[in-house]
Amino acid sequence: MQIDPLLFRPEAIDPATRAANEQIEKLMAEAPPLHHQEPAAIRAARESGDTPFGPIVKLDHAEVRTIPGPAGDLTLRILRPPAEVRGVYLHIHGGGWTLGSEDAQDVMLDELAKATGAVVVSVRYRLAPEHPHPAGPDDCEAAALWLLENSAAEFGTERLAIGGESAGAHLSAVTILRLRDRHRATPFCAANLVYGAYDLTLTPSVRGWGERILVLSTPIIEWFTGLFVPEPSRRADPDVSPLYADLRGLPPALFTVGTLDPLLDDSLFMAGRWEAAGNGAELAVYPGGIHGFNLFPLPLAEGAHQRCQAFLGAALRPRGR
Repeated sequence: MQIDPLLFRPEAIDPATRAANEQIEKLMAEAPPLHHQEPAAIRAARESGDTPFGPIVKLDHAEVRTIPGPAGDLTLRILRPPAEVRGVYLHIHGGGWTLGSEDAQDVMLDELAKATGAVVVSVRYRLAPEHPHPAGPDDCEAAALWLLENSAAEFGTERLAIGGESAGAHLSAVTILRLRDRHRATPFCAANLVYGAYDLTLTPSVRGWGERILVLSTPIIEWFTGLFVPEPSRRADPDVSPLYADLRGLPPALFTVGTLDPLLDDSLFMAGRWEAAGNGAELAVYPGGIHGFNLFPLPLAEGAHQRCQAFLGAALRPRGR
């Protein structure tokens, strides 16, 4: 795993990405920063489509079911591939452990299901600040254990992968570690970890980013972190910051991040430690990619989607094919 230093030069950013970043930064400068708003109000605005990025697209063919969780029923949103089922992908959404939902990325997840043959199962976990750590991780752990016990009967396969974006990548890593350490289970054949936060004591790229808002900023990340884990003394716990965990015996992982993401170091450091622990690791760094860049209609995003799909598709492909 090598990093090309040319990826980090300004001239490596393509014109479409540069123009989109300028537009996004302008839109965000005109809106109240996230950390000056109430989480419930942000959620309501997103659900109603009252944001600069428009309404959430929800697909009619998505299935919804509930399973037992640690604090009541857990909701799962299921998108099936149109042909052969090759595995199940447990998807954990992002949103700083505070925002987001399992039904906000239907289009992206439906494309992933078609491309990989995976049944995509996205979990609605409890959110901070109403439910700080360990509520969200507990729910994701419960969803993973349910799949471990029921995926063969429910979906006709025992082949499992896991992944998510931002806080979802963090929760995916935590879930993998919890299953290994608490249940002696290593069921996942692959981890798709997209611009995650793995050190909640904050890496140098987070601390040094400053006030500039390209989706995230240093104050916004500090706000999210404080809502999720209010006690600073707990943030170096490996169950909170998986960068500090024993990473041996984990599945192959693809780490995706953009060069203009304050969480850049989180992926660089975690990918290095993942590989040093003896696991397979791929690192995909995208010039000019901001936090959430793959959610915008850009060639850069399409390239990232294709690489994630290829990674998961290869991991879920039946032996001998």
